[in-house]
Amino acid sequence: MKNFVPIHKKTKKEQKEYYSQYRNTWNGLNPVTRTVPNGKGYNRKKLKNEDRRKGRFSYEKDNLLIFLP
Repeated sequence: MKNFVPIHKKTKKEQKEYYSQYRNTWNGLNPVTRTVPNGKGYNRKKLKNEDRRKGRFSYEKDNLLIFLP
C-alpha cells in the first residue's frame, strides 16, 4: 500500500500531472474574443467577394476595372 503524500509536497512534475487531470478543454473552440466588423465601414474586399460569388471576374487594364460577365 502506498503512503499518502500531499500535493504540495510532490515534485513539480507530479503536481503538473495531477492538476492536468482536472483541467477541461475547449473542444476545438478558440476562446479568443471576436469582434463583428462594422457594416457601414468601407471594405475594399467586399466588391471583389460579391463578384466572385456571382461568378463575375474582374481584372485591371490601364487603371480601369473591367468586369467580365
